[in-house]
Amino acid sequence: MDLISGIGVSSLGHRHPRVVEAIHEQVDRHLHVMVYGELVQAPQVRLAELLCAHLPASLNRVYLVNSGAEAIEGALKLAKRCTGKTELISCVNAYHGSTHGALSIMGSEYFKQAYRPLLPDTRLMEYNNLDHLARITSRTAAVVVETVQGESGYIPPAPGYLLALRQRCNETGTLLVLDEIQCGYGRTGSLWAFEQEQVVPDVLCLAKAMGGGMPIGAFIASETLMEKLQDHPYLGHITTFGGHPVSSAAALATLQVITEERLWEGVPEKARQFARNLRHPRIRSISGRGLMIGVEFGSFAENKAIIDACISKGLLTDWFLFNAHTMRLAPPLTITPGEIDWACEVILSTL
Repeated sequence: MDLISGIGVSSLGHRHPRVVEAIHEQVDRHLHVMVYGELVQAPQVRLAELLCAHLPASLNRVYLVNSGAEAIEGALKLAKRCTGKTELISCVNAYHGSTHGALSIMGSEYFKQAYRPLLPDTRLMEYNNLDHLARITSRTAAVVVETVQGESGYIPPAPGYLLALRQRCNETGTLLVLDEIQCGYGRTGSLWAFEQEQVVPDVLCLAKAMGGGMPIGAFIASETLMEKLQDHPYLGHITTFGGHPVSSAAALATLQVITEERLWEGVPEKARQFARNLRHPRIRSISGRGLMIGVEFGSFAENKAIIDACISKGLLTDWFLFNAHTMRLAPPLTITPGEIDWACEVILSTL
């Protein structure tokens, strides 16, 4: 059992029949046609249309890319282009990808130090620290924040934090970029995690669960913002394979299944079932939101031994880049109560 969904990718499980059917149908039509944007292609358009139908009205332009890191790269360029400013602020222990720009705003020096110099004019603030919002000024082009921090151990926003962040960005003319690459697509108990915070980002970044197992990502903004990429320079952002027809067809089927079956509605009770079951003296705490669950142990060595033993019993789990003593649980949204009981029994028997 894959209890981490391939790090948040396989939210419908592996090889969901509707996703596989969509892939087969599209393969029989056409594969790559031409560089994205030159020809109108139905899979891209239908996917963008369905995404916008389930997003706030201001998030009405979808730029399809190949991965979460590429979505972040596009968002950074968009912020600089639209604001005319260069400063980028992100959070300590944030993970937004490993390409050059995304790495520049990663919140861990360990992963950055071997590749410096990186992008200039970047700053860090602490997630959930209201005092650090003062670091956002009129010089700041964008603040990039995971709605729920991923590699920190699934840390949700404190009550009112994202509202205060939204207000500070409004005051300073800063774009708010929310990274829902891990926490989007129903994983937290709503289709988009920001819906629970009563905020709307200027730019939304998606990937991972988006393709149902196929590689695809997107950054989404308003028409007013996105049109800035059309000139000065012409083709201000471009991708050869972004919105590949097969990936777009798979992504469309994935979003159709999630929205038609409203899979996010079952997430809170499934999360509570995990919390009820996972009680043991060696479990120090459980963090997260919805089916983003962090199970804290005393050390990385202890956690790794437990993870290895679970794998030997047929259960895939993992740890976090910036919180190695905590076990990552992020099962498919389609997991059943009986499967949850079995997974928890494996973990508890291992303990």
